[in-house]
Amino acid sequence: MKAMKTMAVGAAALALACASTGALAKPGCLKGAAVGAVGGHLAGKHSVLGAAAGCAVGHHMGKKQEKKEREQQAQAQAQADAQARQQQQQAPARK
Repeated sequence: MKAMKTMAVGAAALALACASTGALAKPGCLKGAAVGAVGGHLAGKHSVLGAAAGCAVGHHMGKKQEKKEREQQAQAQAQADAQARQQQQQAPARK
């Protein structure tokens, strides 16, 4: 029972610390922290350390995913622009 209370207090402290700095708003942090807390707890009652590490890893992975999505969006926009230019060039020739 004491271990659960300690874990709850530690998790609450971590959540307050992260919320005050805006770290939980970063992409992937909350999901990573949850997974890290469970992993840390199972690996030897290190939930808070696991949550901190999970947040860092989750944030890193989230940023990579955002970058990949931005690149795909930019590529799709470039293709759409190229097609629009091509259609504009062909349109006067049809008249």
